[in-house]
Amino acid sequence: MNLGAIFVNINLRHIRALHAIWTHGTFARAAQEMGVVPSALTETIRHFEAEAGGLLFDRSQRPPAPTALALTFLQETAPLIEGLDRALLRLRTGGEAAQGFLTIGCTPSAISGLVAPVLGHMRRSHPGLRIRVHDDIAEHLARGVVEGELDIAVAGRALHSDDLRQTEILRDPFGLACAVGHRLAGRESAGLQEIDPAEVIVLDPGTGTQQLLATCQAVPAALRNGAIEAHSTVSQLCMIRAGLGVALLPRNALMVFGDPSLRFVPLHDLDLWRVLYLLAPARRRLSAPARVFVDALKVAAGRMPG
Repeated sequence: MNLGAIFVNINLRHIRALHAIWTHGTFARAAQEMGVVPSALTETIRHFEAEAGGLLFDRSQRPPAPTALALTFLQETAPLIEGLDRALLRLRTGGEAAQGFLTIGCTPSAISGLVAPVLGHMRRSHPGLRIRVHDDIAEHLARGVVEGELDIAVAGRALHSDDLRQTEILRDPFGLACAVGHRLAGRESAGLQEIDPAEVIVLDPGTGTQQLLATCQAVPAALRNGAIEAHSTVSQLCMIRAGLGVALLPRNALMVFGDPSLRFVPLHDLDLWRVLYLLAPARRRLSAPARVFVDALKVAAGRMPG
């Protein structure tokens, strides 16, 4: 049987469109990422469904959810798309990135879940590449990028500078971080008034996370100033894991450890989001390793929950 002849009208554009919607959650966000208008993306999927002989999305749900047919196809083609993307990255950079040096700045809470997997992929593709990772708060990282000490950085928004380009790559909601044995750990959601201020562990006032909490009017003043202050998310999570208290944190910040003894509890009365940005120099060209990192980072960020 000649499968190529049967599926001649299904091409890479259809497959990437389906994966983009799966990754970004909605047709509108997927269309924006692909650089097309939503109506064109909708038409692509309708054509795909006609060729596939079945619906790929349940349009009675909001946002539309992939059907079982689509999910099976997505799971089977994901390794193929990832392999193709890796091959295209190598083709784009040639041998330029293979023996280079990459210096990255990163907020600590973005390392485990986002940056480290990207670096792992780069090391497998370019084993001769040397990498240095510097973790710090956004303002310090931004200064390092502007002054050329860092090639690129992943952090919260820094102060505006004509020498810095800041591109949003990921956003995730704040909630309650607690140990698995905490009284609220088993809840599907909780309210701010249920949190005991005496249990709260806050971050250094200079961190982006703490600045967001400090300026959010929905957060009671008693929860903005905790009994314990941590210098970084790492130390904060260590204390939470040890049962010293709880914290208001972005969901992906808990991925620093990937620790099953930590729980994230959504807060139904808090609509606050942490946004991570790619901080890049505005007046100099990125090195080949930095370009590879940026491309891979955007793919990885699109697959993370948000």
